[in-house]
Amino acid sequence: MKRNKAWALAISASLTAMLAACGGEQETATDKESASQQGELDSVQELRLTTGSGVPTMDSVMADDAVSFTMLNNAGEGLYRLDQHNTAIPAMASGEPEISEDGLTYTFTLREANWSDGSPVTAHDLVFAWQRAADPETGSTYGPYMMAGTIKNAAAIAEGKLDKSELGITAQDDQTLVVSLERPIPYFLSLMAFGTFYPQKEAYVTELGDQYAVDSENLLSNGPFILANWDATAASWELEKNPEYWDAETVKLDKVEFNIVPDPGTGVNLYETGEADRAGLAGEFAMQYAEDEEVVRVLKPSVYYLQFNQEREGEPTPLANPKLRKALALSFNKQDLADIVLANGSIPADFLVPTEFTFNANNEDFRQVNGDMMEFNAEEAKALWAEGLEEEGLTEVSLEYLSGDTELSKKIDAYMKDQMEGTLEGLTLEMSQVPFNVLLDKNEAQDYDIQSTGWGPDFQDPITFLDLFATESPQNTMAYSNEQVDELLEQANGELALKPEERWQALAEVEKILVEEDAAIANMYQFGSMALQKPYVHDVITHPFTGDFSYKWAYISGRE
Repeated sequence: MKRNKAWALAISASLTAMLAACGGEQETATDKESASQQGELDSVQELRLTTGSGVPTMDSVMADDAVSFTMLNNAGEGLYRLDQHNTAIPAMASGEPEISEDGLTYTFTLREANWSDGSPVTAHDLVFAWQRAADPETGSTYGPYMMAGTIKNAAAIAEGKLDKSELGITAQDDQTLVVSLERPIPYFLSLMAFGTFYPQKEAYVTELGDQYAVDSENLLSNGPFILANWDATAASWELEKNPEYWDAETVKLDKVEFNIVPDPGTGVNLYETGEADRAGLAGEFAMQYAEDEEVVRVLKPSVYYLQFNQEREGEPTPLANPKLRKALALSFNKQDLADIVLANGSIPADFLVPTEFTFNANNEDFRQVNGDMMEFNAEEAKALWAEGLEEEGLTEVSLEYLSGDTELSKKIDAYMKDQMEGTLEGLTLEMSQVPFNVLLDKNEAQDYDIQSTGWGPDFQDPITFLDLFATESPQNTMAYSNEQVDELLEQANGELALKPEERWQALAEVEKILVEEDAAIANMYQFGSMALQKPYVHDVITHPFTGDFSYKWAYISGRE
């Protein structure tokens, strides 16, 4: 998810831990028969889950972590929602919006829907929430980032140059919302499913002040479920069916129970003893249960890679040499990394934009354009390494390899060090495995040579990965710059915004330059997860962004 840089760097720890603990498989309506076709619904519609961590916040404006967005996705709803096929469909919007010819103005008509207290959800609730998210005094991480350059005047508001009332969103009446954009956004409707854009009831939020959303007693819901028995320190909580939800008839589950279980072994034991309906698998447990008939797998659109810092303390590093970068990128076996080291359903990533993530109008995966790039090739790596060293007048190179200090990070790091040093003569990797706050500081100061990191999407478009590496991107903390990349990204955001085929090709060219021509980064793997899931659990949907799971369509059939 394209949050602040903190999340990008934490993704290996927090996202991996969360998915390992409550991983499940997407089962779409087309993949499975309906409940009536498959069998009668059980009389008890309760799903029992474990999770690796708690819910930090249920304030949609302030949320910036995977667990919070997952709970918000089930207790809340924006103009759009991702469906069982991960297509953005109207939710609070009653249908498709009216779009101006220049692509800059969207007019939405809201459906008749209520908050969990029975009061109506109105266009004014969206205006209030969006203005609150954009207001720098609120301190939202995502509001300014997601809106700047997208919603009209959002950037100036974030900089304190305009009042939040100037944000490009107005309520013509209770049911009509008009949104003005800074530029045409091809993925705008997909963006409307993201939690930051959910509505909030102004009178309720204002009355509660700093107590709003601190626990389930100070929270309103407009989604399929209501959060119950929760505060930020809770070790367990529930989602309960929301009778005021406009589409409550679709919701079959009465309750989803969550218990924090950090240890995977404990989660597996709860599953085996029938106390949990799903348990995430990682490490030895993933290998032990790999062939179990109750194992489900899901490939997430999160890609992990090494970024190469080309300038440190104002001076070029050896990694300013493209041959040395390419040699490093080709020097390790990604297949073994995915299959043996991770052993959790992850796949080798010979790319930056993940597979099974974004598709064009002909339903063609973006991956079909460039295919695989920079696949493991020890001999080519050795040759490029020798040439690069000669160009730099060096016979050996020592590089600091920066990563987190989690057990998963250490396991991956040991493999990478063995592979890269074993392939490239004269290379020494000095492993710097540090706590998260130290890693953040070193990243911001560009105080490293190689950094292990990852990224996940905020919306369904290749640019959510590619524009990280624009020269002026705040995420570009590695002194990488390519004028052609900048120009192509500018075109994709400007003159090609309403020309989907040409834009698609421009973005594919950006990826090719980044990964293959410049080797600005070295891709490692696309994250996958494995879980044990009871056969009576159906239609738990996984999403590529804006909340990892939906329980709106889930049901229990066959447990009784």
